[in-house]
Amino acid sequence: MDAFSDTPSLCGALRQPRQMLAQQSYDGHKSIHDDAMAEGLGLRAGPIEGPTHFSQFDPLLYHVFGRAWFETGCISAHYQNMVVEGEEVRAFVDFVPGRADFVRVRAEKRDGTPVLTGTASVGDVDEREHELPQRMARLRPATTLVINRDLAVGQRGAVVEKIRMGFDQHMGDHYPFTLADKLKVITEPSPWYARDTGAESPWGRPIIPTEMISVLLGSTSAQSGLSGRKPAVGLFAGQQIRLLAGPLLVDQDYELEREIVALSESARTESVWIRTRVFEAGTRRAVAEMILNGAVMKASYAAYESEARALGYAA
Repeated sequence: MDAFSDTPSLCGALRQPRQMLAQQSYDGHKSIHDDAMAEGLGLRAGPIEGPTHFSQFDPLLYHVFGRAWFETGCISAHYQNMVVEGEEVRAFVDFVPGRADFVRVRAEKRDGTPVLTGTASVGDVDEREHELPQRMARLRPATTLVINRDLAVGQRGAVVEKIRMGFDQHMGDHYPFTLADKLKVITEPSPWYARDTGAESPWGRPIIPTEMISVLLGSTSAQSGLSGRKPAVGLFAGQQIRLLAGPLLVDQDYELEREIVALSESARTESVWIRTRVFEAGTRRAVAEMILNGAVMKASYAAYESEARALGYAA
């Protein structure tokens, strides 16, 4: 129980998630996870990628929902504050009165600083109840886009992407580590994830941890063509991963299709909200979906001010 709330809750242990994206690159430059790049944009160090924190929810949500969590589970989160390596984070699950299929989730640093807020469920819960779709529904029309001005809601990815994740498979410049590397440092290990014991899982094969579904789906995103003008530096502002017929399995072939479902802007960022649908290769059976709010920092795009003036947006 959470001693600081009247809502019945589960609370996980404090963990120190590891930074594994310091060498990440795209479009020929380092990402926001590189310390020097982050500091140049006014951050104190390269942040840990948001979905890394999803691992801390897996044992809590398995405790709540059982095996269904890995088969039809959905976690939907808005990232609030960045975490750097060495900081401790704790995950919470807050029960919703009268609901056996839906909870709220949150994560905090040791000092109470919020890291993320969101929702989780199993089964056929209406997507509109979840954190990211609710935030999308409140978006105002984006009318002064500069970096993302060539993109449009409803635009689809250029190709059907072919993907798989093996234990020793490098996932490209976006993710310069392997599943085996991740499993050495994952905050919540499980025999169901492991090479030697994964066959003992209820599904007879090793399963991909929830946080690594983001890696799997993100590793080929450049093929889609659904990105704005470059070079610019982005970050994850929110993310939803939903299993439809899970879990996703190691060494299984999948196909991805992407579509822009929203465009938005804030004082510091422009965002592309992309829904990625995951199909079992060869059968076209839908097995998972992800919604990602990818925000690009205006200050990282050198031509932002001049192009904004040329478009008539500057004050």
